Amino acid sequence: MSIHDILFWVLSAVAVSCALGVILSRNPVNSVMFLILTFFAISGHYILLNAQFLAIVNIIVYAGAIMVLFLFVIMLMNLNADVEPQKGQLVQLAGVISGGVLFLVVLAAIKSTVPQYIDKTSNDIGLITNLGKVLFTKYVLPFEISSVLFLSAMIGAVVIGKKEDTHNIPKVD
Repeated sequence: MSIHDILFWVLSAVAVSCALGVILSRNPVNSVMFLILTFFAISGHYILLNAQFLAIVNIIVYAGAIMVLFLFVIMLMNLNADVEPQKGQLVQLAGVISGGVLFLVVLAAIKSTVPQYIDKTSNDIGLITNLGKVLFTKYVLPFEISSVLFLSAMIGAVVIGKKEDTHNIPKVD
């Protein structure tokens, strides 16, 4: 067994156990911390695949910015297990059925895949130049559509967050 295999299995165990910690944790702040550790383990997998750019982007964007926003929202909402409303039997049944269907879909996807092995002698797999070539040739339309979607979301956030001008509203006496 090589060092890459050992690191893969260790990172996989960390990712799966932290993902279970996200689901099973009663405290929302602990769930966010487990999610951050899961993102770090996934970044470790990216590094093993020689995709350093994706690893750094995953750490900066997800483990950094998005998780900070999650923590702020959780702390502002003051979510506690004591004040959490209890779920009804119907909601629990719907959750179990949805989870089972998702599990079956994942199993079907895994069963229908054909394993492809990476050439370990090649050093250019996962480099930013290859990512850029694929992104701007094969996936240029989805990339541009997502850019327009993000731009419209930013404009919408500015419009919603803009305060109304109260100086021009006539006062009623």
